[in-house]
Amino acid sequence: MQNVVAINAAARQSIMAAQAVSDEMLVESIADGNRTAMHILYARHHVRVYRFILRIVRDATMAEDLVSQVFLDVWRTATQFEGRSQVSTWLLSIARFKALTSLRQRRFEDIDQEDVREIPDGADTPEASLDRATTSEILRACVAKLSPAHREIINLVYYHEKSVEEVGAIIGIPQSTVKTRMFYARKQLAELLKGAGVDSLAA
Repeated sequence: MQNVVAINAAARQSIMAAQAVSDEMLVESIADGNRTAMHILYARHHVRVYRFILRIVRDATMAEDLVSQVFLDVWRTATQFEGRSQVSTWLLSIARFKALTSLRQRRFEDIDQEDVREIPDGADTPEASLDRATTSEILRACVAKLSPAHREIINLVYYHEKSVEEVGAIIGIPQSTVKTRMFYARKQLAELLKGAGVDSLAA
């Protein structure tokens, strides 16, 4: 019995130690065929990747399938990761390519994006959760009115907290173009939010 407990404790310590490593170290391990590292990377990023794809394809089933494809690509191509960008940026680049390719294959003309409803904080009161849900709904509606290019910028910068440099790497455009799109996207979004009566978000 003591041996079993000791083995379980050692296993837990091994998992905790693995979870403490950086994304870059995980990718290196994945390149060496380490499945545990693959599971940890997936656990860290699959929700973010799913939400990112869902905003593009607007189809939950398709988004789930594409997430699987993204991480399958990671498993197959981890040796090609050169560390010139963050792992999360690399993942979203793959995800974007997969999503847009899938849309083209299905001949969708509208690549409109839709924000995913945030999971309410368990510490919120019902009233606070309702207020936040209402505000979030208004924000989603306003973001939906932006052009596809401007929605993509808002998505990456505000929802995924990517820098101008990272956004440029993901989309494949110069940083100056990212800044220009972000300026006009914020300006238009502020006007839409004011029109919807949410001045606090428009500020």
